Amino acid sequence: QLQLVESGGGLVQPGRSLRLSCAASGFTLDNYAIGWFRQAPGKEREGVSCISISGGSTNYADSVKGRFTISRDNAKNTVYLQMNSLKPEDTAIYYCAADRDSVLLFKLCVLNRGLFGSWGQGTQVTVSS
Repeated sequence: QLQLVESGGGLVQPGRSLRLSCAASGFTLDNYAIGWFRQAPGKEREGVSCISISGGSTNYADSVKGRFTISRDNAKNTVYLQMNSLKPEDTAIYYCAADRDSVLLFKLCVLNRGLFGSWGQGTQVTVSS
C-alpha cells in the first residue's frame, strides 16, 4: 500500500527556515514524480515544487523560486522541501503527492495537482512573529 507521511512543519518567525520531509512506504520514491502542494485557509490547493520521475528536472512556483529547494534521498526513500526566508504568506498546510502515470511528470514536472494520485495527510507551517 502506497503511503506518504509529511513531517517537519511548525511555527517559525519570518525570515527563518524549515525543512519538510515526505517519507514513502510501500513503494520506491525514485520511480515517481513527487510534488509539494500547499493550501492556506480559504484558498485552493496550489503547487509549490516538484521533482520529475526521471529525477532530472525540478519545478517551482514563482512565489517560492530562489527560497525553496526540493531534493530526493533515494537511500532514505524520502523527499525534502528546504524552505528558506519564510514569509507570512507561506503559512499553509503542506502536502506531498506522488504519481508516475503521466508523461507530463516524466522529464518535466508539471505542477498540476490533478496529475498526482497519492497524497499525504499534510503538515502545518505557520510563519508569524
